[in-house]
Amino acid sequence: MSTTAEAVVVGAGVIGASTALELARSGLRVTVVDRFGGAGNGSTSASSAVVRFTYPTVEGVTAAWESRHCWEAWRDHLGAPAGEPLASYIRCGVALLDVDVAPRALFTRHFDAVGVPYEEWDADELAARLPAVDTGRYWPPRPVDDDAFFADASGRLGALHTPDGGFVGDPRLAAANLAAAARRHGAAFLWNTRVTEVVRKGGRVRGVRLHDGTELSAPVVVNAAGPWSGRLNQLAGVGADFTVGLRPLRQEVHHVAAPPGYHGGGRRDGAEADAGAEGRGGAGSETRVGPVIADMDLGTYLRPEGRDFLLVGGTEPECDPLEWLDDPDDARPGPTASRFRAQVTRAARRLPGLRVPGRPRGVAGVYDVSDDWAPIYDRTGLDGFYVAIGTSGNQFKNAPLVGRLMATLVHGVEGGHDHDSHPLTHTCEHTGRDIGLGAFSRGRRLSETTGTVLG
Repeated sequence: MSTTAEAVVVGAGVIGASTALELARSGLRVTVVDRFGGAGNGSTSASSAVVRFTYPTVEGVTAAWESRHCWEAWRDHLGAPAGEPLASYIRCGVALLDVDVAPRALFTRHFDAVGVPYEEWDADELAARLPAVDTGRYWPPRPVDDDAFFADASGRLGALHTPDGGFVGDPRLAAANLAAAARRHGAAFLWNTRVTEVVRKGGRVRGVRLHDGTELSAPVVVNAAGPWSGRLNQLAGVGADFTVGLRPLRQEVHHVAAPPGYHGGGRRDGAEADAGAEGRGGAGSETRVGPVIADMDLGTYLRPEGRDFLLVGGTEPECDPLEWLDDPDDARPGPTASRFRAQVTRAARRLPGLRVPGRPRGVAGVYDVSDDWAPIYDRTGLDGFYVAIGTSGNQFKNAPLVGRLMATLVHGVEGGHDHDSHPLTHTCEHTGRDIGLGAFSRGRRLSETTGTVLG
């Protein structure tokens, strides 16, 4: 059996669904293949979906700032009809606590260039704004069983605050929204389907073969398979010219009760948190929640989950072993007691009012991690085979833009542009800024990043 399309996208997470939307919107007949039963059911469903702008490259800041505009105009971005349930963007602000390995100037120089508003808080201002937070400096992060973990603070921290940051309340719904929009433009989705072969002929991709023997013919294939992207690259025979490697990494995000004073405490003359106003993308009532806190000083991050809870994740501190996987299918589901205790105890050091439960609650997911924790959005050495991979747990926020970057790339290269020699440029709809796609090249020099999920 054989069917045809003009483009096949492998993976229906938030990146793949966005890519499918923009390719279909540009006029291509698109088919999406996904191993799960619905959009966003893989790594996307375990995302904390934080929207922040603290990237150490101007391209990263520009992409995140443009994407924030997409999230705030989510219904318009999708072209969704009135009444369709949509994911909501929660603008609660993001506070990056001071740490020497990621000084404020690493980000503010790009904020100034791109036009991202920010505030610089000293320790007293941080304490006034967020009274639930201990402003102590504890660097470097240590194992929670190390006596030094409980040593007195060596100083006090301030923070770099971006009032327009926040998070998307339901990441899986966001992917489903993108998939629904893609279907409105004619895209087809094949669920519970695996690719077993990348069909190629004469140095060009010709489509993919599926596990049931179906051959899906297409002159363009986009690898957006998340942690399975390395396996798909192997099937395609690409990667020899990549200067940036990829590996799956298992991670956990934990769910705890928010301590008193986290939400709505202190002065709020910066951002007002609002959730789900119709003009910002989805239906819902306004509420006020505390900010996202990025705390590399202790090796953790905190994100509100409604008014009563927090999500707690890690920032890969050097003292913690990383759980690299040879096969993403081997990832253990659910949180582990040891990781829960470590990450939540660190969070409790920063938030003295937080209590560490005796039983873990949370989710486990798998990051598709590149060597420099920056993504690869590029063509490959196999003509017609493209990649949107290496998202490293920090690209959910950029998904609305990534689809447009991939459409610019596909149409440019298929139209005869030599992207390897003269990288394409994408002009952002909302901010009008240009992004050079060479920054996301498979053959780039490794980017200077924090080497963590923070990019």
